[in-house]
Amino acid sequence: MHSESLVPPKPTSLLHFLFSRCFSSVLEGLKYASSHEWVKHEGSVATIGITDHAQDHLGEVVFVELPEAGRSVSAGASFGAVESVKATSDINSPISGDVVEVNSKLTESPGLINSSPYEDGWMIKIKPSNPSEVESLLGAKEYTKFCEEEDAAH
Repeated sequence: MHSESLVPPKPTSLLHFLFSRCFSSVLEGLKYASSHEWVKHEGSVATIGITDHAQDHLGEVVFVELPEAGRSVSAGASFGAVESVKATSDINSPISGDVVEVNSKLTESPGLINSSPYEDGWMIKIKPSNPSEVESLLGAKEYTKFCEEEDAAH
């Protein structure tokens, strides 16, 4: 169920950048927090959402609570919540900064987090106050290994 998009297709297939493991995907080029959020840092803005691994464990997302634009978020602190058919979970910001945009589509269509966690299901965009925080996050390979170890322990 993909909606028509006015954005031209990217020159390289998204599948080229995916690692697939246990039905979860991890994208190269993003940074990951051990609390299962991802960050895409482009220019002066960082986009944040939850990973495919996280949405898979949550199950069907039915409600999303997000902050308003203009609010500050802190690395490691909760900025919102996701309610699924299984549970309600806090969403933590992997980095600090000021919220410049919120994905308002998630109010009407929270399931975008399940169907498109890295694209249509993004949550907030922030202007990082300390861009070096991004570098302390996990890369795709490290995050994949972290998820495998975490799943094996449960």
